[in-house]
Amino acid sequence: MTGWRIGIIGGSGLYAIDGLENPVWQSVTSPWGQPSDAVLTGQLFGVDVAFLPRHGRGHVVPPHRLNVRANIDVLKRLGCTDVLAVSAVGSLNAAMAPGDFAIVGQFIDRTRARPATFFETGMVAHVPMADPVCPRLSALAADAARAAGVRLHGPATYLAMEGPQFSTRAESRLYQSWGCDVIGMTAMPEAKLAREAELPYALLAMITDFDCWHDGGDVDVAQIMQVMHANAALARAAIAALCQNLPAQRPASPIDTVLDMALITDPTRFGADMLMQNAAILARRLGPANGN
Repeated sequence: MTGWRIGIIGGSGLYAIDGLENPVWQSVTSPWGQPSDAVLTGQLFGVDVAFLPRHGRGHVVPPHRLNVRANIDVLKRLGCTDVLAVSAVGSLNAAMAPGDFAIVGQFIDRTRARPATFFETGMVAHVPMADPVCPRLSALAADAARAAGVRLHGPATYLAMEGPQFSTRAESRLYQSWGCDVIGMTAMPEAKLAREAELPYALLAMITDFDCWHDGGDVDVAQIMQVMHANAALARAAIAALCQNLPAQRPASPIDTVLDMALITDPTRFGADMLMQNAAILARRLGPANGN
């Protein structure tokens, strides 16, 4: 394989990758602070893989405390070309049952207290988000999920809520009326930050439960955990199938150079702090010596 280095962000229940050759847990320093955990690197079917458990091993970081900027930054620093996120979600769609999976195509972002950009005062950028996932990687992930034997839906619309509490029934029914299919607490601002980092992003959603609109009952964490363990095994099989079936060459993606049309600030006015913090993200433009 040439050109691919797949970053995997593992969601609830997915804390490691089976079958990696030359596995090494690497602690990577980020100017954005501490990522959720060290990154497990290695090769899977000849493909370089960098796996980051989103909540840390043992599930110690809650969704509203994730340092998403650091998580995306360390994957960029490790040379990832693409990112596949795996997330546990609730279902807002009667056709999408617990145990099923969905490929996400759109997001509605209802988070409110999370840093959502790499670009602050001193470096302004506006990346396009009309189509927030990479169609190529999403299609490859969908094929891999089917090969792993999952019941797959999509493209699904994902409602990102702040958490860590689950929805009220009124909220759940409102989101359903908006046409949302699944609900979770982690995909935003993750997808936005991946786009700013010029990383094609896809999301494979593991459906663990029906949200509380469904039967008048509360979301049951014990039931979620039971489904989650079965889903995690299928997710690992899908990741293996993805690596096994990637094209031999990675064609360039428009997302690889999205900052060329997104950065607005005059380069002569870039802030020193922004240049330091975004060294890895801007390495393509500034030269590799600035990205490490």
